[in-house]
Amino acid sequence: MTYQKILVAIDDSEISVNVIQQAAQLAKALNSEITVVEVMALDPYLADTYVRFGQSNDLIERVRGYVEENLAKAEQKFEELGLTVATQVLEGFSIPQEIIGAAQNLGADLIIMGSHGRTGFKKFILGSVAQKVLGESHIPVLIVR
Repeated sequence: MTYQKILVAIDDSEISVNVIQQAAQLAKALNSEITVVEVMALDPYLADTYVRFGQSNDLIERVRGYVEENLAKAEQKFEELGLTVATQVLEGFSIPQEIIGAAQNLGADLIIMGSHGRTGFKKFILGSVAQKVLGESHIPVLIVR
């Protein structure tokens, strides 16, 4: 199977650097298109008026700016590696569902994302986005550590 469209999910962690490098290497080998996404997770209480009425606030706009900045840095890293990529800010209450939904909407053949490698209590409390995407996606998922 060839992966013509790859969705690369990043966050603001150091692991994303490894994700970018692995995604670039694979995309070059397969001549694939890459779309890089980051999810702006919405807090149900803080984002109530934003979700219901489209009315933003200072906190949401600061987070959006931060996410856009991360995506611009990722785009620059891909360009340094010889690739032009598309970027997209996703927003929603469930990070895994936003990633899976974006991959489906883009017609992606593969999702590449990182794993923080949390175990035990930290995994129980914080959850594992990578684990949830891996378990719920019908699209192949490549996890980078």
